[in-house]
Amino acid sequence: MNPSTFITCAVTGAGDTAGRSPHVPVTPKQIADACIEAAGAGAAIAHIHVRDPDTGRASRALPLYREVVDRVRTSGTDVILNLTAGMGGDVVFGAGEHPLPLDPAQTDMVGPTERLAHVAALRPEICTLDCGTMNFALGDYVMTNTPATLRAMARQVQALGVRPELEVFDAGHLVFVNDLVKEGLVDGPAMVQLCLGIPYGAPDDPLTLMSLVHRLPAGAVWSAFSIGRRQLPYVAMAALAGGNVRVGLEDNLWLDRGVLATNGALVERAATVLTAMGGSVMGPAAVRRLLNLRGPA
Repeated sequence: MNPSTFITCAVTGAGDTAGRSPHVPVTPKQIADACIEAAGAGAAIAHIHVRDPDTGRASRALPLYREVVDRVRTSGTDVILNLTAGMGGDVVFGAGEHPLPLDPAQTDMVGPTERLAHVAALRPEICTLDCGTMNFALGDYVMTNTPATLRAMARQVQALGVRPELEVFDAGHLVFVNDLVKEGLVDGPAMVQLCLGIPYGAPDDPLTLMSLVHRLPAGAVWSAFSIGRRQLPYVAMAALAGGNVRVGLEDNLWLDRGVLATNGALVERAATVLTAMGGSVMGPAAVRRLLNLRGPA
């Protein structure tokens, strides 16, 4: 078991969840407030997507990121900011017998520099790299991250002095993570997030988790999570396996049966689980030392 664990809170995500719970933050102020709430409940890291305030749909607009980051940084709250760099890698094919042309309303494919524009401008301590391509859930959507694109992004993130959180959704993604480390494109320690239970990626059974854990780069600092009703059980699972944990409304809307969660409540529950198991919860300063982060800008 990991005796000292850090909690990441993924506060909103990019999915179509805003209409399913009033607690999913949409506006920059709501997202910033969610980060502050999560930090107050014990999260050391806040993982951030932004949404169009008018539609609730996922966005990668720099002004929205800037407002969220500025609000958190000027609040006096000490929390490590982890900005997604996953946006701009979305391909949605046409349905049925007509996969082409691509769906123009939902496809968003841009190059590495544009995907990282907000990271370059705002210099968070961490940003994500989704380390592979995957049929992501149902329909005709493909999460698209080619090896060349990811290598280019890794070089840019490294030059910016930002720590990449290497997101792994399946076993092949972890092969690529090891390649990035061997090629010197990731400074140590490698930070890896094992993302389980997402159709059609790695399932969230214990054997799959341990198979991935045994293939991590040497010295990696890692976390794991599952989605939906398995999110909170996976707090215990990840810690028992030696890792850190992630909770939040990006991945799960429920605290208990029939009880909608808030980000703060999910973090509080995760902290309760970890301490009840005999562990402790790490604060931001300890996590910065563990991950060799440069500190807030």
